[in-house]
Amino acid sequence: MTLDAQTPADPAPLSDPPAAAKAAGLRYVHDDRPGIRREPAKEGFNYFSPKNEAIEDEATLKRIRSLAIPPAWQEVWICPQANGHLQATGRDARGRKQYRYHPKWRSVRDEVKYERMINFGKALPAIRAEVDRALKLPGLPREKMLATIVYLLEATMMRVGNEEYARTNKSFGLTTLRNRHVKVDGSDVEFKFRGKSGVYHKIHVHDRRLARIIRSTRDLPGQELFQYIGEDGETHSIDSSDVNDYLRSITGEDYTAKDFRTWSGTVLAALALQEFEKFDSETQAKKNVVRAIESVAQKLGNTPSVCRKCYVHPAVLDAYMEGAVIEAMRERTEQELVEDLHALQPEEAAVLAMLQQRLAHEAEAASSQRKAA
Repeated sequence: MTLDAQTPADPAPLSDPPAAAKAAGLRYVHDDRPGIRREPAKEGFNYFSPKNEAIEDEATLKRIRSLAIPPAWQEVWICPQANGHLQATGRDARGRKQYRYHPKWRSVRDEVKYERMINFGKALPAIRAEVDRALKLPGLPREKMLATIVYLLEATMMRVGNEEYARTNKSFGLTTLRNRHVKVDGSDVEFKFRGKSGVYHKIHVHDRRLARIIRSTRDLPGQELFQYIGEDGETHSIDSSDVNDYLRSITGEDYTAKDFRTWSGTVLAALALQEFEKFDSETQAKKNVVRAIESVAQKLGNTPSVCRKCYVHPAVLDAYMEGAVIEAMRERTEQELVEDLHALQPEEAAVLAMLQQRLAHEAEAASSQRKAA
């Protein structure tokens, strides 16, 4: 079987993972329980059960080989059960924990992705309204600066940033930008910096209010661009955890900065696909999908493969391959969401409606399969 790889950056946990695993015919497991361990051998590896017995049966060895665990991984744990939702974990050369999941767990996670993106889309008008309110606050309080970062997350699709990456790799994101990375000219703000994987970014934003805020924060002591003045009158820095905590506080949900990039990537892919003429063959459709992903990847500053895997919801690509055109949904969607059009654009509302439609369809199909089983 082909296993699905996932890193901890993937969507938030299910509300009831054991129940979800059971519904998919899987056993929910943890890698803190005894598992199969891997030991180097003259040729490849030997494997030992939790009882320290050498594993020799071909079915188990075939399952282990199918996991394609990289030889460089350390602290490898392999699930003793073939139906475990988590099949293997280990640490890569940089010490980062990596995972291998059962194929059936992917369908469970895809359902979560639908629900998460749908709920995030519904939450966007409230997020935008709260950000707009906070940006009007006087001075440079914490709430205003966090709102500024969230505004830029959406307006520019920049990564939120990680201080460790800034320190060790000299790569930057929003919360780790320095004063030298920004230039303000009137109402124009220009960011120039080296991002993740060494990608150089040059991003322009025309916004009078943002320019005014950036000028003020840049005048604060220190080199960090985004700081705030606390109640103690001192300047304080902001990191990615502060931003994610702010999003949770204003939505009541476990949203993170990455949700903005995923939402934006998905909407951009839908718009790109909408521009293509109707395809005459599956080959042409696939070519159009590749071109759309390349366009989105350029805007996000990712490789096409990472963009497709992490930042474009597969439902948009599936809908296009099946001949669905987002434009056809706009009239109905605009009517249904007319009260929110000041904060949710028609194309965003169309994507939201499509995701809801496909979630309902897949839930119905899954229910029918379970009844037939």
